[in-house]
This record gives sequence, C-alpha cells and structure tokens, in this order.
Amino acid sequence: MTNAQVAGVTVDTRHFINGERVASDETFTNTSPIDGSNLGEISRGGQREVDLAVAAARAAFPGWAATSPKDRAAILHKIADLVDERVTELANVETMDNGALLRSHLRGVMPRVAHNFRFFADYLVNDLGHPDFETRGHNNHVSWDPSGVAALITPWNAPLMLATWKIAPALAAGDTVVLKPAEWTPLTASLLADISREAGLPAGVFNVVQGYGKEAGAALVAHRDLSRISFTGSVPTAKSIARAAADNLTPCSFELGGKSPCIVMHDADLELAATLAVEQYDNAGQVCLSGTRILVHEDIADAFADAFTAKIATLRQGDPRDLETDIGPQVHRVHFERIKGFVDRAKEGGANIVVGGAPNAELGGLYFAPTLVKDPEVGSEIVTQEVFGPVLTMQTFSTDEEVVAMANGTEFGLAAILVSGNRDHADVIAKQLVAGTIWVNCFFVRDLRAPFGGSKKSGVGREGGTWSFDFYADVKNTVVSPNGWKE
Repeated sequence: MTNAQVAGVTVDTRHFINGERVASDETFTNTSPIDGSNLGEISRGGQREVDLAVAAARAAFPGWAATSPKDRAAILHKIADLVDERVTELANVETMDNGALLRSHLRGVMPRVAHNFRFFADYLVNDLGHPDFETRGHNNHVSWDPSGVAALITPWNAPLMLATWKIAPALAAGDTVVLKPAEWTPLTASLLADISREAGLPAGVFNVVQGYGKEAGAALVAHRDLSRISFTGSVPTAKSIARAAADNLTPCSFELGGKSPCIVMHDADLELAATLAVEQYDNAGQVCLSGTRILVHEDIADAFADAFTAKIATLRQGDPRDLETDIGPQVHRVHFERIKGFVDRAKEGGANIVVGGAPNAELGGLYFAPTLVKDPEVGSEIVTQEVFGPVLTMQTFSTDEEVVAMANGTEFGLAAILVSGNRDHADVIAKQLVAGTIWVNCFFVRDLRAPFGGSKKSGVGREGGTWSFDFYADVKNTVVSPNGWKE
C-alpha cells in the first residue's frame, strides 16, 4: 500500500524525491497515540533514498538559487495559500498522528504554518539587507547568497509547524532542502510535499525522506554534499550529528530543548501567575519552551499553590479530537514510559507528589495525568533533567540571589518565564537569567523577527529574521574601490 487514509484524508506513505514518489523495500508502522490504531505503513528510507534525495537537491540548486527573490517569494506565498485551504485536513491528520489538540491545530498551529512561509517570503523581499558603508572611500555591500543543500531534521511535538520554521527560510534563502521528519509523526510532511508540488516548486527543491534516525538520519547528516544541517531534538542526538558533520565541516544549527524556570516573585499577580503556570501543561507537556520548574517566593507560596492546584483541577484530559479537551495523550509508548520512569524514580526518592503522579487510570493508553512535584530535592533528576511531559516541579526561594542561582542551575538555557508586579525589579532579574528567550508576565509570544534559540546545552545558533538567513545563506561582503574605473 502506498497510501493511508487518515481522518478522511489520503496521505501518500512514500518518500518525495525530485518531485516524484519513491517507495522503499521496507516500511515501518505508524500508529496513533490517541487509540493505538495503525495509521499506515511508511516507506523506511536509508542510504539509497538519502543519496537520491541529496543528488536531486544538488541538481536543482543552481536553478533555484538563480531564481529571483521575488519569484521565490511568490512560490512560498502560493504554498501558504494552499496550506490555508487545507488547514482542516492538515489539523485532523496531525492530531491523529501526534495526539496534540485539534483545537490548537485548527486555531493556531496550522495557520502559523502558512504564516511561516509568508513571513520569510516577505522578509526576503522587503527586509533582508544591511546598509552599505564606507571604508577609506571604498564601498562595502553585504549580501546573502544561497549556500546549497540544507538537511533538516525535525521533531514530533509540533511536526509541521516546527519543520516550516526551517523549510521556509531555507527555501527563501535559495537553498534546496532534504527533510527527514520524525518517524513517530511523518504524515503532514508528506502532505506538504504534495502542496509544494501543486504550488509550482521545481522538482528537487524540496525532498522528504522518511525513516529512523539511526538509518535515514545518520546517512543524511554524514552526506558530503550538504551545505547546512539544522536539527531540533535531544542533546545526545545533536552530539552524534555534530560528530558526523565534522568530517565534512558542514555548519550546524541545533535547538535542543530545555528545563526552563517559571519564576513567581513576591509581588506577582497570583491569578496571572497561576494561569501562566497551568499553561506549562500545554501539548501534554511536550513543549521544549515550557517553564517546568516553578520557583515561587516563600511569602506567597501557599497562596500560589492553592490557586495553581485549583486551576489544575479544571483541566480536562481526554481525546484531543474533542474541542473541549485541554490535555491529550503522550506521543508514543516509548515516550510515555520515559515520563513514567522519571516520576516513579522521584517517588522512590521520597518526592512529594501533590497532583497526579501516574497514568490517567480512567483513560488508560498513553494518557499521563498532569503532575506536580512539590519541594523536590535540589539537584535531583526531576529538577535538572528534561522530562518533556505533563510534569512540573515547585520550589520556593527567599532572595533574588537564590532564585537566580536556582533558575540558572541546570545545563539548559532555552527560555524563562518571570511573573512580577514591578517593572524595574523584573528587569534586574531578567538581565541575570541565562536563556535565549525570557517572557515577563506572559508565555509563548513568538515573533519571527526575533532571535530564537538557546544558551548552554539548549542549542547552537539562532533562528528568526535575519538570523535564519545568516545560517542558510553564505553572507558576503563586496568591497568596491573608487579607483580604476574607465567609464
């Protein structure tokens, strides 16, 4: 079978290479986290398919690189228009594939996919540039040249949206792309391939190779004909990619998750603080940016805990296709067991589990109950390691110095949330936090003009605006002398 029927949508389960569908001799089974149903048998790529895809991308590169920015942007806009037309289909397929809320996909995630393409198309045409400047009478002109083939390896927690954070700027920059989607959630990448072809993207400019990381992913990142590698995922995998890329000196960009703090100062608005804290359970806790470590000033700890746990009690966990559901399942049995292992070990170590702490007994399957661990031991695994599930910890502090040390006390530095009633005090604390993004009295406000990425082991490089083009392009400076001209 080369097609799967998912939520009433036909999805081709073969790779997309050089504008055509390519099957593999082997397949792997894709199941839904909602009910464990078989969504399809997916072509399982390896060295052969990677070689075909990279060769196609390399052959298509000169033509796409020579395409004017205006014409590249027009095709990206067409892709965005087609995404808008298929928001409902894409949302339903993605919900079946990764278990995230259908209402989120409909209202925010899939419209954001279209926005990603439009933003980078418009940024290329209207905003990318640097003022010319003079050096001893010589003119300096900065430009961004297409670099070549970009290998993109994307995660499963928001498969299409996070993939297009990479695909859109790479294509806008004039690169050609080989995408390796996460094996747990490959379906919407296949639908995007169909959309790209319908939008008129030339054959070979965008390719999709499906498969496991140790097979297709490993073959891809070690390929000598790549010009860029962008990866979102775990630190151990990034280390493997970096080792493979080193042999070819292929530049890499990594977004590697975090263990972010959610800091509640003594003068914080408690209602706002509790609301923001509950938002950290978004997508069943499978969000790299989540402020999973709640740090509360001791003077308001009890009041905050009461408000927070009351809000947790109102969350509705269940089928993500139900628009009233707040929390769906974990993405895969392997990941579910990983989360359960973290919580079980915390229990064995004497942690105080005040909410949840186990699978949802009523729902069964891959539904893990929203969990709060209160006053865990400083430096314990549950505090320092990324769980990537609906598991939050709550600790108290008494001084600014203490909370800054606690906030910065992990190997990660992706984001931080700070809730405070005093602007000046908030500014003092924010300046001391080691993180790529800091939200003050808010959460998940993301503008594509802003830099996105992490400090420490949360990543290498930045995405967004000019930072994306700096990575996907070869930035060039042309220096022109005032002398020697004959005309």
